[in-house]
Amino acid sequence: MGLKEEFEEHAEKAKTLPESTSNENKLILYGLYKQATVGNVNTSRPGIFNMKDRAKWDAWKAVEGKSQEEAMSDYITKVKQLLEEASASC
Repeated sequence: MGLKEEFEEHAEKAKTLPESTSNENKLILYGLYKQATVGNVNTSRPGIFNMKDRAKWDAWKAVEGKSQEEAMSDYITKVKQLLEEASASC
């Protein structure tokens, strides 16, 4: 299985993470996903009154400069980690 296929498989698995997954971890996944699929941030930062989108933009900006392959690999690693934590806490 290639990196792209494994990434897509873990993107599906990420949807099964429990509700208890922290916002911080969700934002890390979001940033890595956007970096892996789009590349560097290509939009302006949302305004102060749009806190949710602003946090998502900041998470994406935090991984700016990572190659798409590196972002895919980091995303896969993070999803695996979160799934292990979720199954350990059951």
